Amino acid sequence: MTSKPSSSSSSISEAVSAALDGLKIELPSWGFADTGTRFGKFLQPAAKTTEEKFADAGQVHKFTGACPTVALHVLWDVPPGTKTSDVKALAERYGVKPGSISPNVFQDQIYKHGSLANEHASVRKHALDHILDSVRIARELGSRDVTPWFADGSNFPGTTNIRARKRWMAEGLKRAHDALGPEQRLLIEYKPFEPAFYHTDIADWGMALTLARFCGPKARVLVDTGHHYQTQNIEQIVAWLLDEEMLGGFHFNDRRYADDDLTLGSIDPYQVFRIFAEIRFYEWETKRTADIAYMVDQSHNLKGKIEEMIQTVMTAQELYAKAAIIDFEALGKAQQEQRLIDAENIYKDAFSTDVRPAVREWRKSKGLGEDPLAAFRASGYMERITRERAGRASAASSYA
Repeated sequence: MTSKPSSSSSSISEAVSAALDGLKIELPSWGFADTGTRFGKFLQPAAKTTEEKFADAGQVHKFTGACPTVALHVLWDVPPGTKTSDVKALAERYGVKPGSISPNVFQDQIYKHGSLANEHASVRKHALDHILDSVRIARELGSRDVTPWFADGSNFPGTTNIRARKRWMAEGLKRAHDALGPEQRLLIEYKPFEPAFYHTDIADWGMALTLARFCGPKARVLVDTGHHYQTQNIEQIVAWLLDEEMLGGFHFNDRRYADDDLTLGSIDPYQVFRIFAEIRFYEWETKRTADIAYMVDQSHNLKGKIEEMIQTVMTAQELYAKAAIIDFEALGKAQQEQRLIDAENIYKDAFSTDVRPAVREWRKSKGLGEDPLAAFRASGYMERITRERAGRASAASSYA
């Protein structure tokens, strides 16, 4: 006999409401700016300034009620000379807060052969100084998480000392970790390839985990759902990191081939559900809430940027709600008794359940529109900024 989610609409609504109350999703500032591919940039009435990024992010939070923070890239959003007090004032004006802080150690020409793993000590120092400055900025903004991503690696065999680069990377990250404030965290991201195509210095979750443990108790692993090889079992990685108490955060997106940065759930919503299911199962077993920072990190090149953000949040809420109604007691019993079909069907029953009425009910209880996308479209905000930003010269940088 299989176990299904409770047929009671009230119990489903209660479970969904409790889950969504705790689900907060950070928005990336760069997701509101003009971007493109290596072949060109596709222009929209996008945000050009940090203020416009906060304004657009504020709209997503206003209509979803789930996005109270905005991730910032230091060079793009807090360039040299910027007062952090001014950034905080902008955030307050638009109803959101500064979120995770990302150093930029991949864009400048000096990083052509790497940053913290560069053969030249002067480049390693330049990168570390920037990361330490990012830690300071995060502390001044009240941001908990510092989230460096590294393009460091090589394209050809024999061109670099991989073991030496490992040590340099570890030493630099340890310095950054030790500079953190009492409540801050260092989230270490990994990526198998691109732009490095022979070896990448932090290529998988095991390398990130090793570095995090070397750094100390404030370091965790950050999982980008697009940063994996084809067919890799991401939910197994999530389960291991949860069990090791080393899962710090997610960058949400989807992919068809590699790191495509497509809209969350657009290709494989069942995978996103399975990831959420592992997190909820962990929380059910341990009776503890997993301290995980969820963030969107997608390429908003073709879809409207604000609308795609809203679509992403709505998808995440629905898939998280489905994971929240899994009967974990029945699942655990089926697993223990090795009833494979029953155990699998418990997952599939939850995934097949239409939770949208319960999600709409939750939104109404929060004073939100039942359909955030429709509410945003009816607000006139898009038409207004289209007029205001029309004819404006595009930014010199894709991420300005």
